[in-house]
Amino acid sequence: MKSRQIAKTIADNLRKTTFNEVQCAFSLEEAMLEAKRCLNCKSRACVSACPVNVKIPEFIQAITDNNCVEAYNIITETNLFPSICGRVCPQEKQCEGSCVLAKANNAISIGGLERFVSQFQTSSANKIVKKPTKVAIIGSGPAGLSCACDLLKAGYQVTIFEALHDFGGVLRYGIPEFRLPNSIIDDEIKKLKELGCQFIKNTLVGKTITINDLRTEGYCAFFVACGAGYPRFMNLPNEGSIGIFSANEFLTRVNLLNAQHSEYDTPLHIGKNVVVIGGGNVAIDAARCALRTGSEVTILYRREIVDMPARKEEVMHALEEGVHIIERVNPTGFLTNEFNQVNGISLVQMELVENSEDSRRNFSPIEDSEFLMKADTVIVAIGTMANRSLSASIPDLQLNAWGCIQVNEAMQSNFADIFAGGDIINGGATVIAALGDGKKAAENIINYLQKQ
Repeated sequence: MKSRQIAKTIADNLRKTTFNEVQCAFSLEEAMLEAKRCLNCKSRACVSACPVNVKIPEFIQAITDNNCVEAYNIITETNLFPSICGRVCPQEKQCEGSCVLAKANNAISIGGLERFVSQFQTSSANKIVKKPTKVAIIGSGPAGLSCACDLLKAGYQVTIFEALHDFGGVLRYGIPEFRLPNSIIDDEIKKLKELGCQFIKNTLVGKTITINDLRTEGYCAFFVACGAGYPRFMNLPNEGSIGIFSANEFLTRVNLLNAQHSEYDTPLHIGKNVVVIGGGNVAIDAARCALRTGSEVTILYRREIVDMPARKEEVMHALEEGVHIIERVNPTGFLTNEFNQVNGISLVQMELVENSEDSRRNFSPIEDSEFLMKADTVIVAIGTMANRSLSASIPDLQLNAWGCIQVNEAMQSNFADIFAGGDIINGGATVIAALGDGKKAAENIINYLQKQ
């Protein structure tokens, strides 16, 4: 069996000086070599593991046949955003993780091939027959964009309302450009505009305008995809001190406001000793952003590196770039100076024990193992919660115990015309899961509208 093609990256010593994309795309020769490795299995486990059920063997075969436009058309039957998914989806846990070759750590590079194919775009805007029915989508992140795409293809008039001053949601404010360039997001939004989608920014539905206001404007159905942008903290002593950020705030200011540059209107003052708390993709992204400002960056994680939920590829890139990771430690409080600025963290060492009920090991503090660590900037990346600005404006909207919108199997809330998907219903998942929610919601919104 031929070896898996490995996408090239820019040199380690250059990465930390720039926000340019780290990973390079396959060349045509590399893509065809990789595509020819596919066994075209009858089980199609890779398709079943994809939340949007991309026809993976078919698009790979099209690459083998040197028909990359056809490969793009096959992918976009179920997923309009291969340029995004090829870059940020956790393929190793989904399609590639289900590849029969994964048992030998030699899975087909499905993500790399998908990214390669994304450059062969075609347009279907002129094939759509328009309907008069109006649908409002709240949030321009992956779930909202996915839902909009399928509704537009079905001919509905779609308007996306975005609270921020630019579109893309978490794709833009949460994922650094060295992983997902803004130009890619702009291209995908442009495609939706060509399909007839209307985009309205600086509009916080629930505050600026309400669902009832939109009903009076003739909108017949709503898809809530406003994400889960409310940060979690640890409720530790001095956690509100100057220099302690949530990862959401930090990444938004860097990715959306260019605040790492002093010449911009909202500069972000980052210390020389940055500590990031957490082990997910957001923690890795925050650490790599801080590294690019010239700081020394350390990630604190209560388990071990092998247990980190972040993508292994991103963890590897972080280590290559010079991010330090300290395993088996947990914060117990923060130290401050006379100006209430953070200048240290108190930590305790953790021990791990096997857990028969869960694949992840349990952890507990080791007695008398406390120690101190210097830090002048701390970024807390331990997850998010639902922002209730919209749900609070809809009396009787049913929420779950975590404040997320409760939906049925059809992605429908207890209000017949309000559907929801993405992080606002689960508190935080993957981009591809949000895209899947958007597709499923679009299908059910169409069914709902056809019955009215």
